Amino acid sequence: MTAEIALHGARVRYGPLEALHGVTLAAPARTLTVLLGRNGSGRTTVLRALAGTVPLSGGRVVWRGADVTRLRPHARARRGLCCVPSPRATYDSLTVAENLELAAGGRDFGAALDAYPELAPLLARRAGTLSGGERRMLALCRPLLAPARVVLVDEPVLGMSPAVAARTYALLRALDAAVVVAGQRLPPGPADRTVVYGLRRGTVAFAGEPGELRAGPTPSWSPSG
Repeated sequence: MTAEIALHGARVRYGPLEALHGVTLAAPARTLTVLLGRNGSGRTTVLRALAGTVPLSGGRVVWRGADVTRLRPHARARRGLCCVPSPRATYDSLTVAENLELAAGGRDFGAALDAYPELAPLLARRAGTLSGGERRMLALCRPLLAPARVVLVDEPVLGMSPAVAARTYALLRALDAAVVVAGQRLPPGPADRTVVYGLRRGTVAFAGEPGELRAGPTPSWSPSG
């Protein structure tokens, strides 16, 4: 599979502490790339490095063969990158409908309500009054409404019921994009067109397919280990 976006020897520092120690990974197009690991493993920092919201102290970010390491976040967004951080990824002072209108760029946002009908009765509510799961649904409407080549999502199903979580991963898998998600467990659903990176203390401890993890013993870096 051809990489849409990749890190090559990426290093990130927060003050005197190095959070990523030469991480190399690739997110193929039209594939779900899953970043697994315990809290503090570097999952969120990988997403921030890909999005450009933290600078690299070493290494490169490569997008379709072009070095975009010095490209600012807004410029990456113009190229087709959509980032859904956790937990704050909605405009809390705006209503659900206003959030959807912004995500859709003024176009019809009916597709979001088809994906998440739970939001339909909440259109007049301010986003800040929603439950955690409802806010995640609202935030995840952004990549559903605005075409993107790279979609980065931190903790995509936080606060969701198992049924809504399974639907969410199905929606993410259906996107015509390289989708990178950071979480603490393997997502439900088919394993085809899915790659997994296990992170441990800012390094890549595992790279492979979901079946390799499901068939073997629980790795030491896993949150359930």
